[in-house]
Order: sequence, then C-alpha cells, then structure tokens
Amino acid sequence: MGAADTVPGVSGGTIALITGIYEDLLSAIKSVDARLVKRLVIFDLKGALAELHIRFILSLFLGIGISILSLAQLMSYLLSHHPVPTWSLFFGLIAASIWAVGRQVEKWTPGTGISFLAGTVAAFIIVNLVPATTPEDLWFIFLSGVFAICAMILPGISGAFILLILGKYEFIIATLKNPFTAQHLGIIAIFGAGCAVGLAGFSRVLKFLFASYHNLTLALLTGLMFGSMWKVWPWKETLKTGIINGKLHVLKEHNILPAAFDADLCLALLLIVIGFVAVICLERLSRD
Repeated sequence: MGAADTVPGVSGGTIALITGIYEDLLSAIKSVDARLVKRLVIFDLKGALAELHIRFILSLFLGIGISILSLAQLMSYLLSHHPVPTWSLFFGLIAASIWAVGRQVEKWTPGTGISFLAGTVAAFIIVNLVPATTPEDLWFIFLSGVFAICAMILPGISGAFILLILGKYEFIIATLKNPFTAQHLGIIAIFGAGCAVGLAGFSRVLKFLFASYHNLTLALLTGLMFGSMWKVWPWKETLKTGIINGKLHVLKEHNILPAAFDADLCLALLLIVIGFVAVICLERLSRD
C-alpha cells in the first residue's frame, strides 16, 4: 500500500481491497473513536488497547510508513526517467485489480451497473484535472492531508494524484526525502494530522456504505479503478506543459498507441503481464 501510494494514479486502497484486508482496515480505523480517547485521557491503557485493533494498525501503518519513506525517491526517479515501463507495470496491476474486485460483487444488476458507471465517470474526471498552484501555508498542508488520505483509501483514486492536483505532490515528496530537519518535521506533523482527521471521518462513511450497500459500494469502487485506467495508460503525448511552484508539470496530454513494435514495447507488454499475474497471485494467496 505504501509503494502504491507514492505513485500519482495508483491507490493503496486498491492493494487493500484485492488482498482482502479492506473492510478490516476500515474497522480498525473506526475503532479509534471518542470512547478510546476518553480511556486514554483517564490513563486506562488496558481498556484502550482492548478496543483498539493495535496489532493490525501497527503492522499495517508501520509497513506503509517505511515503504513511503524508502520508496518516495525511487518512484520519483522511475517516473521521471523510465515512465513507460513504470506505468506499464501499474497498468497491469490495476487491470487485474478491476477483475479481482469486480468478481466480489455478488450479483450485477441495473443498480450496480449505474454505480459502476458513476465511479468510472468520477475517476475519469478527477484524473483529468489540471494540477493547480496552491499556497504552502500550514492550514493548506493540513487540508491536503485530509483530502489525500480520503483518496488513499479509495481504490482507483490515488492520494498522490490528489496531492498533484492540489499542487503539493512535489512539496510533500521533497519533504519526505529529507524529513529530519525542524521545518520538515513540522510540515510532516501537520500533514499527518490532516491525514488522521480525514482517515477517522471518511473511514466511517465507507464502513457504513459497506454495511448498508455492499454490492453497490463494490461496484462503485470497481468503477473508480476502471476510470483511473486512463491515467495509467503507459503511452502518452504531451500537449501542454507549465511551471508550477518552480517545477515543470504536464498540464495536458492524451493517450496514444505505441510508435513501433520494438524491444521497448516488448518490455512494456511483459511488465503489464507481470503486474497482472502478480495481482492474481496476491488475490489467491489472500483467499487461502
């Protein structure tokens, strides 16, 4: 999940969904509530730990944190210097994820079809938004954390891409590359606080939707992933670029077919297959 969340266009929520831990993740986040805070305030640590899914939360979020800190620079390099092979791998990952999640819908009906279509359209609109120039004030860093974490736990919509739209992707990545200065620690703390608030609130909405409208919610999430495929298509032509916060960003592009059947195309196709097979194997392992 951490590796996926460092890439604009790939969601950690997708990984959680195909590995079968998505609803457990929502339940674990929901366990952090007012009752837990009250127990902590009166120093009832035993009671607090009894309510908190502590093993799950520590294991998962420690893994996510380590992965983000260690892979942020690598992902930035791969996307800058080897974009087609990198996007090819993620294209295969998401294509298989759509199949893996879609088959969890118990029965496809007109209602689930509309839900799937709504998710597809929403994701398509979001991934085609133009990155904006935004302030670097702490209040906006906090809001960026709120919105990014909501996308991070939604399969198909990447928290990293939301940061890109908000004009804060490069800013946060640069901060994570050198996190041990007083200024950067403050930024990370504010951003983390925003993530915590967004996660606590949005996870409850998703938990309610799963409990009340399970099939419709799964169909919606499948549509979100399907709509995001436009963003991760490996072959693109840049139509317009611009400088945002001192960085060159692609403002407008469209998908194209590969120019020729050559070694680069063979490598890309191989990586698509590897990504697809990896998800299928991961999904089967999670069921076993």
